[in-house]
Parts: sequence; structure tokens; C-alpha cells
Amino acid sequence: MTARKHNPPASLLYLQAFLAAPVAALLLGLLVAQAQDFAALLPGPKPPDIPAAWKPWIGEYRFVPRTQTIYVLSEKDGVIWILERKGTADEGSYKPIEKFALDQLPPADPDHGGRLQLDPSGEHRILLMGDVGNPKITPDFGARTQVMIKPVRPVSELRAEALSNSPPREDGTFRRPELVELTTLDSAIHLDIRYATTNDFLGAPVYTQARAFLQRPAAEALLRALHKLQPLGYGLLIHDAYRPWYVTKIFWDATPPEGKIFVADPSQGSRHNRGCAADLTLYDLASGKPIEMPGTYDEMSPRSFPDYPGGTSLERWHRDLLRRAMESEGFTVYEREWWHFDYKDWREYPILNIKFEDLNPGQGLAKAH
Repeated sequence: MTARKHNPPASLLYLQAFLAAPVAALLLGLLVAQAQDFAALLPGPKPPDIPAAWKPWIGEYRFVPRTQTIYVLSEKDGVIWILERKGTADEGSYKPIEKFALDQLPPADPDHGGRLQLDPSGEHRILLMGDVGNPKITPDFGARTQVMIKPVRPVSELRAEALSNSPPREDGTFRRPELVELTTLDSAIHLDIRYATTNDFLGAPVYTQARAFLQRPAAEALLRALHKLQPLGYGLLIHDAYRPWYVTKIFWDATPPEGKIFVADPSQGSRHNRGCAADLTLYDLASGKPIEMPGTYDEMSPRSFPDYPGGTSLERWHRDLLRRAMESEGFTVYEREWWHFDYKDWREYPILNIKFEDLNPGQGLAKAH
């Protein structure tokens, strides 16, 4: 005997459809909202990369006897441009003076007679302007970071002096420090703490440990920015975060006058000292490799400015993507460093001078939730 099939009554089918419709609408709304968030995050369509043969030539060129005229070889809209910059580092203006087709490859021998040449050794790139050869003065991406300055005094001497001094006295009421170690938040947060190595702008380590901390609200905001970037294929690579005050004093005292626009005045303290600033960049989740940017980290040149027009379209796109992600979560980019972001609540925290190895729960170290 065949079992009789019972169809649900029409009223139940209507009720099921009535209940399912809001759920479907809610899910659709969430998907639309997520798509709109991604669209708002992207700085326009992602441009293609330039041919590999051109990459080593992208950068800045200057005649050896220092002048205020610098030539910038860059790419925009599929065209290689020579830009001329005149003026001081922070007030220079850029003028396009010549262009090359992207499919016109640069020279491969020292006897090439065009604007771009290799020197007789075949190792150094030269931009010929008139009869003057201008050597390339900026490092290639991926090269070991060069020592950008010669410290005014030995770093060991400056360290001893800084450790014997105290941060400036502050009046007012501040929030209790609650520093969170960033690597405990998400495995997609990677570290490249240059200041714990000789691969920094001083050529000497200033940290004894390669670690990174932020005050909890800033750390949680950084994590939200990461979660916006991950679906796009990017993770965050941290170069620095909380910085003890004594390190800020080392940087200031080691840097000659012309470079002080890139370092904080210890008499005022740094937002890094308050645990509310992060130096960071993007890396590719698939390969783990850092993303190419228009300038290198801690480079004391206009290539560090967030609106620098040089580099390539793709490099500037990635620089702007990082900025949009961080600023969407309450950070602000520093006007002279594309990698430096300050969290909005930095004024609410005191200047700290605790070395990494001395951090403990009684001094503001917190666990990740």
C-alpha cells in the first residue's frame, strides 16, 4: 500500500514564505552593504603593473654635487614620465618635462645614447638631462634598506644618555594604559620590526625585542581595518607601534637638522610613545611578500609623503588603499609618512617609557580578548 503524501496546507506555505522573505532581504542587504564597503575602500579600478624591465629605473635622480633640482622617473596612465622637482623637500613642485612609451624598454648596455643610461660598470643607472648625467639616488624596492643618515653621535652614546633622562611632565587626566600585543589578535598581522635590527635608518638596533603593541581601542581598530583588507587579498605588515620615549629621544638626537621633519621632538613626546601610532604596510596574503609602494619605509625623502606623485600607478593605488582602510577605522595618516597612522584617541593616553622586556600587566600590558 502506497503511503499517502500529505501536502502542507496553503496557510503554512504562506507563513513560511512570509518568514523567509525578511531573512532573504536581510542577507541581500548585508551583501549589498558589504559590496558598498569594498567599493568605498577601493581607490578606483586597480591599475596593471609596469613591465619588470622598467621597475629598477623608477625613482629619483640628481647630479652628484647637490642641487635643489631632482628628476623623478615615474609612471602614470601607462606612460613613463620624467618629472622635475625644484624647491625644498616639503615644499617642492613637480613639472612633467618628458615621457616615454611603456613598451619602449629602457637600455640594457652602458653605450645607449638616450636619456636613460647605465654607467660604464653597467651597475648604476643614469638619467641624462642635457649633457649632465644624474645618478639614481633612491633605493630599489626589495633592496635591503640603506642607512639613510649618519647619526650625529654614536647610537650607543645616545642610548645611555636617553635612558638617563625622563619624559616631559604632563598635566591632566589620562586613560589607564592597556597595551595589546598585535600578533595575538590575528595570524594575518605580520611583523618586520626594523628597529630591533641594524636594517634601520640609523644602522644600529634601538629595540632589544621585535614586538609591537597598541592601546586596546587602537589595536581593535587596526584589526577591523585588517578584516576589510583580507577579502581583497592583503594582510598588514607592522614595522613599529608603541615606542618607549627613550627611543624617540635617540632618534631626535641622532638626526641632523635637515632630517628632523621625519622624527618626533622628545620634548613633546610622540604618538608612538602613547601607544596610539602604527607604522605599517600591506603584504600579499598569497605570497607573503610586501607590496611595492612609491617609497621605502623610513626613507627621509619626499617619496615618503602620502601625496607624492612619483612611483607607479599600482604603487600609488596600494598606498591609497592602505590609507583608506586605516582612515575608515579612526586613524589619520601622518602628512610626511605614508606608512605612519595615528589613532584618534591618542591625546587620552600618557607618554610611556617602558621597555618591551619590562612590560607587564601592572604597567599596562593587556591580553587580547
